Amino acid sequence: MGKKKKKDEHKKETGIIMEGEVTEALPNGLFRVKLDTGHEVLAHLSGKMRVHFIRIVPGDRVKVELTPYDLTRGRIIYRL
Repeated sequence: MGKKKKKDEHKKETGIIMEGEVTEALPNGLFRVKLDTGHEVLAHLSGKMRVHFIRIVPGDRVKVELTPYDLTRGRIIYRL
């Protein structure tokens, strides 16, 4: 007999996805991103971007995923 799978057990919560421009590269893989709304957030690279060696420099347009819990921090998920 195999394990029974629960239907909604491992649903990933997606955050708020916004676009912005990297204004500054900070130590330890952090970046300051100015969103299109005018707000500034601190963001780090997502794991897939690290694995595939995608480089981010100031001036790049990026997509940032913000958590609903802390809207001042996020994760860079895509370089435009």
